Amino acid sequence: MNLKRILTFLAIISFLSLFLNACAPSEKDKSDTQGTGGTSTTQPTVTVGYQGMLNPWKAAIENKRFAQVTGREITWRKFNSGAEVITAMASGDVDLAVAGSSPIATGMSRGLELELVWILEAIEANEALIARQGSGIETIQDLKGKTVGVPFASTTHYHLLFALEHNKIDTKDLKILNLQPDAIAASWAQDRIDAAFIWSPVLDQLKANGKVIVSSGELAKLGRPTFDGLIAQQAFAQQNPEFMAQFIGVIAAADADYRDNAAAWTPDSPQVQAIAKVTGAKAADVTQVLSQYQFPDLTRQVSSQWLGGGKNQGAAKALADTAEFLKAEQKISEVLPDYSRYVNASYAQAALAMNPVASAAPAAP
Repeated sequence: MNLKRILTFLAIISFLSLFLNACAPSEKDKSDTQGTGGTSTTQPTVTVGYQGMLNPWKAAIENKRFAQVTGREITWRKFNSGAEVITAMASGDVDLAVAGSSPIATGMSRGLELELVWILEAIEANEALIARQGSGIETIQDLKGKTVGVPFASTTHYHLLFALEHNKIDTKDLKILNLQPDAIAASWAQDRIDAAFIWSPVLDQLKANGKVIVSSGELAKLGRPTFDGLIAQQAFAQQNPEFMAQFIGVIAAADADYRDNAAAWTPDSPQVQAIAKVTGAKAADVTQVLSQYQFPDLTRQVSSQWLGGGKNQGAAKALADTAEFLKAEQKISEVLPDYSRYVNASYAQAALAMNPVASAAPAAP
């Protein structure tokens, strides 16, 4: 590990320690890896970090489609939050990983040599601020004096802070707790929190005795969109362009299969069963959550709407806006002049040229 990486790693550790002390992963998650068989042994194993979001490509993890298409052995590591992901990327322990736009912007702003290479989903109704029945919260203004749970350094944390700023509410006027999804569900059941800004499937569980106050989709319309993205170590991606295109092609094929055949993705279908197995979610929850996302296709991915364009368009602008807000909230100390250098559409463009929807369609588990 060179000096630059060591210094960067220490900076990230210092920044995230507040968030991670309360949400250390369980021993099960620390060891949650899946080796893949039948792959080439002549190239190093690729380590990919994922989270519990429910999306089509999780089926391709279970059926080992990534290993089949790329010919590489892949170790899968599960993380509880984007903050944990960024820490692992800073240490160099993970080659590719999934994180929300807020932790991605944090990592880039802190000097990590990362690349955003794919938009896994645009976040809309899947994340929302929800208030518990009996809490007395009917509007955002009613949050004053209340206790709200949210995973720090996440897209929901970013949107909570933005919602408060937009409604001219000081964070000192309420109590904000750093809670991971499982802890939010438990605290909700014990009446320890009045509201939460969280994602599904926990969000859907809370709706049984809660009211959605505002969704991330509504906040996105105010100019602050959020997304989950696939990020890569720049050096790894540049040294493995074919692998990157193939890997992205598998994700694109899984997304296309869902978009084109959503009605067939029932709780009993092999795709949904596979996603449930990988994430630990209930199959019925999988189908509901998938309907709350938008999964951009390859053409949209490489356009100025997302990965294409310059610093003032798509994902690069969204990351810059996120960083500006995080700096104003004193979550980071510096905003980079141009985030487009960290957004790379070339691998998605290569995947588009390979026609992955036809060549990498996911097989049944």
